[in-house]
Amino acid sequence: MQTLHQDENLSKEDIYLQLLPQISALLDGETDSIANQANFVAALKGAFQWWWVGFYFVKEDELVLGPFQGPIACTRIAFGKGVCGAAWQSQKAIIVQDVHQFTGHIACSTASQSEIVLPILDAQGNCIGVLDVDSEHLNHFDEVDEKYLSQLIPLLFHF
Repeated sequence: MQTLHQDENLSKEDIYLQLLPQISALLDGETDSIANQANFVAALKGAFQWWWVGFYFVKEDELVLGPFQGPIACTRIAFGKGVCGAAWQSQKAIIVQDVHQFTGHIACSTASQSEIVLPILDAQGNCIGVLDVDSEHLNHFDEVDEKYLSQLIPLLFHF
């Protein structure tokens, strides 16, 4: 069993910098994608104590829930619906500082206040899923999160 280590007094960016090689080592040599996705979200949740972190994957015409950490989640999300569906549609990361101000937000949990969603693009540029992260605090996510989560995703998906 592997344990990730971090200093509690680090900045958000420093936590990401510490986490990058640790997650890389955690995933190294494991070929099961679900096991790796589960450990990936557990590592992120443990490092940042976010409310919810997990994956949704494109299956036919909707996003379907994948490995996650946090309270029970919505199982299926339509194309273009909510923050996840909008990130799938635009194929761009979306940062929402206050989910109550996002038109069409899907409230899987009433505790969620802010959210960041990053699309997962394959080698052909097709969106195969999204990484979804929710916080119970307003204004929780920023460009630092987008930058480092964008660097972490390729550790899982080698296209």
